Order: sequence, then C-alpha cells, then structure tokens
Amino acid sequence: MKTADKKQQDIGMIVMILGTALILLWIGVFKFTPTEAEAIKPLMQNQPLLSWMYSILGVQGVSNFIGIVEIVTAILLILGLNFKLLLKYAGALLILTFTITISFIFTTPGVWRSVDGVPVTDFFILKDLIPLGLGIKLLNDYKKL
Repeated sequence: MKTADKKQQDIGMIVMILGTALILLWIGVFKFTPTEAEAIKPLMQNQPLLSWMYSILGVQGVSNFIGIVEIVTAILLILGLNFKLLLKYAGALLILTFTITISFIFTTPGVWRSVDGVPVTDFFILKDLIPLGLGIKLLNDYKKL
C-alpha cells in the first residue's frame, strides 16, 4: 500500500503530465493555423539553428512541423501513463522543444527591455522552464514513475 505522501506525488505527477499534454495538444493544433504560423515566425527566423527551415518548408510548413512534434509529444505523455517507456521519449521531446523555445529569449531581438530599471522579458517564454523540468524528470526517472 502506498503512503499518503507517495499518493500525493503520484497525483502531482499525473497532473503535470496531463496538464502539459493538454497544453501541447492545444498549441500543437493551433500551429496548423495561418495566425500561429505568422506569430512564431519572428521567433523562429532569428534562431540560428532553426531559421534554415523556412527556406525548405515555408512559413506554414515550419509551423505544421512544430505542431506535429507538439502533438506527438502530447500523445506520448498520455500513453506513457500506461506504458512507462514512452515517458522517456516524451521527456526527450519536452527537453528538445522547451530548450529551443527558451533559446528565443537570447536570439529574438527586442525580447529584453528595461522597465523602471528592471530587466524584463516576454515572460510567456519563461513559463517553458516548467515543462523543461518535467522533461528532465521523465527522461531520468521514467522507470520510477
């Protein structure tokens, strides 16, 4: 029988996995719209490791590719609740995805500015530290979950 602390940890992990999956599914589907394709273009075009994709896939193609990766990651997260090995692969994709999105803070012009003498950024990118941490946890501990 599990202790109360272990049950709470399990519930917390399930909420993180399903919450991340929901967000990835939602955003992944939105990537197939022209609105989102244009919205991510300034971020992607200034990322030196990814900007080349536009010359091959075009604006919508790049967005579609990212959407597919996000949807696949979400599906792996959901299936990983029953098939633990899939959490390892989901973790690797989370690390890849969110390392790239966090890199936009350093590669996108105009992201950093000063407000009342305090450096600030587009904080929507900083939220990606949380699923990055989940990815690291899943990749390292998938057998224990």
